[in-house]
Amino acid sequence: MSMRTLPLLFLNLGGEMLYILDQRLRAQHIPGDKARKVLNDIISTMFNRKFMEELFKPQELYSKKALRTIYERLAHASIMKLNQASMDKLYDLMTMAFKYQVLLCPRPKDVLLVTFNHLDTIKGFIRDSPTILQQVDETFRQLIEIYGGLSAGEFQLIRQTLLIFFQDLHIRVSMFLKDKVQNNNGRFVLPVSGPVPWGTELPGLIRMFNNKGEEVKRIEFKHGGNYVRAPKEGSFELYGDRVLKLGTNMYSLNRPVETHMSGSSKNLASWTQESIAPNPLAKEELNFLARLMGGMEIKKPSGPEPGFRLNLFTSDEEEEQAALTRPEELSHEVINIQATQDQQRSEELARIMGEFEITEQPRLSTSKGDDLLAMMDEL
Repeated sequence: MSMRTLPLLFLNLGGEMLYILDQRLRAQHIPGDKARKVLNDIISTMFNRKFMEELFKPQELYSKKALRTIYERLAHASIMKLNQASMDKLYDLMTMAFKYQVLLCPRPKDVLLVTFNHLDTIKGFIRDSPTILQQVDETFRQLIEIYGGLSAGEFQLIRQTLLIFFQDLHIRVSMFLKDKVQNNNGRFVLPVSGPVPWGTELPGLIRMFNNKGEEVKRIEFKHGGNYVRAPKEGSFELYGDRVLKLGTNMYSLNRPVETHMSGSSKNLASWTQESIAPNPLAKEELNFLARLMGGMEIKKPSGPEPGFRLNLFTSDEEEEQAALTRPEELSHEVINIQATQDQQRSEELARIMGEFEITEQPRLSTSKGDDLLAMMDEL
């Protein structure tokens, strides 16, 4: 297991979450100012400096429950609210999209390009918010500094750690099914065509060498695919052409996306096992995440700008039906976080809450929905 996997997992899943929310905000015709506020608030919270510092420390991956908890906090960091069925669907879409991207990465190192594609698109959401742009650029620089010098073997370990995390998730997504990149059992179809990884040759030739390193024989074979050379390597700098399209916004065409649970008993058993007998460290993971997020609670918006509910389904009836038909074992139950069980933990939480500041331009409105810092101050 790689100790450098968590930042890439968190940022890529977060990018997919923002893509989906942006698409649904547009589909439900949410006014532009409210939609921008939702995305700005979530991105500002997601890229908080203190949180990023903790995230980039070498550490093992958290459990699926712990990660889902923090994404639920992020999704409710503004005036928008999601009910349980929509949150379940959001998390399913996020995880399956990034799993697909990891599987299709030509090289293990290209998972970093996928991350850069997500951050590039996120920057487009906040182009009019220089303070938040600065937060994202700082995370960009941390990624370049930490991952730029890793070896191919270290990236292979990161990719393997990600695939282990995703291995029992086989949720069918309508977009993938229609594009014929996913089978009805929820497993992805890997292509046998397209560009080969940068720096590699086209398949179809075997070279044999003697003990002096001299080529002595060549054998050609039919590989059954339709491969081409990669035009160039993607840029690993702050700005540049990533070349790789994995990680870009696949919802920009505004296509409706549905999720369906596959009938795989292994998949059901995997989720059931984690639901009934979670990782013994899960509680501590959640408490740690609670401290990072400043113990932020979900509260009803008030003041002149009311909150609104976002539906990830095409209708309220469909959302209600999804909540009723989803197997109970697969519903993501959020564990209540007790972060004040003793005096030492309480003092530590208070200290970190005091440091958890989001520097923003002064705003005219002082409602909870308008100011994330005010939301946390009122806890």
